[in-house]
Amino acid sequence: MMGRVLLRAWLAPMLIAGFLLTTPAFSYDGQEYVVCRLNPNGDNYLSLRTCGSTRCREIMRLGPNTPLRSWEPYGQSGWRQVDVLPYLDARGGNYTSGWVFERYICEVRY
Repeated sequence: MMGRVLLRAWLAPMLIAGFLLTTPAFSYDGQEYVVCRLNPNGDNYLSLRTCGSTRCREIMRLGPNTPLRSWEPYGQSGWRQVDVLPYLDARGGNYTSGWVFERYICEVRY
């Protein structure tokens, strides 16, 4: 009797773990954005930074309508990690990656 109780106590978690391991993962293809809502009478650029904070180093300045792609479905504390799309990169098509403040990017819908 004790053996069956132990077997059940061990088997149930293993079955649940097996189910969780075979469940398909959430798939996200990324989303395209453009830089938007900049103040043309102000700086008129969005800083691409090394992390999601104004204290982080600026990598480059992005002008209005600069195309971006994010591979994460959600931002973090108002910041979003993005790639600057390669056809604007003068270094031969390499992606430039960093963080931008989400308020100044708009989702591109096709």
